[in-house]
Amino acid sequence: MATDAPHVLVVDDTFLDRLVASHVLKSCNIRVTIMEGPKQALEFLNVEHDVKLILTDYCMPDMTGYDLLMEIKESPKLKHIPVVIMSSDNIPERMKKCLDAGAKEYIIKPLTAVDVPRVLSYI
Repeated sequence: MATDAPHVLVVDDTFLDRLVASHVLKSCNIRVTIMEGPKQALEFLNVEHDVKLILTDYCMPDMTGYDLLMEIKESPKLKHIPVVIMSSDNIPERMKKCLDAGAKEYIIKPLTAVDVPRVLSYI
């Protein structure tokens, strides 16, 4: 993989969903880092400065994808990073809440190759 490949941080507590998202992105020459939860993702973002996009699940224990989005948007150091929310649930109110808070996109899982150009348009 090229060292100049865009770096995407995938945050999801479900192994299979992390695996699918990672595989789809890597097949499109994207450098992927996987985190199991928002708290680990925030710790990683404090030391890693080349992440171009965050792709996060909505439903996770401890902190939702929305909570992670809010933490990122409130951080002067991180607020420039686009956030895309993924969920198995098609709940219009939740989608609107996330988009209104600054998410670039709300994708219904599973992530597919068809979604990738749309997701990468925010990098």
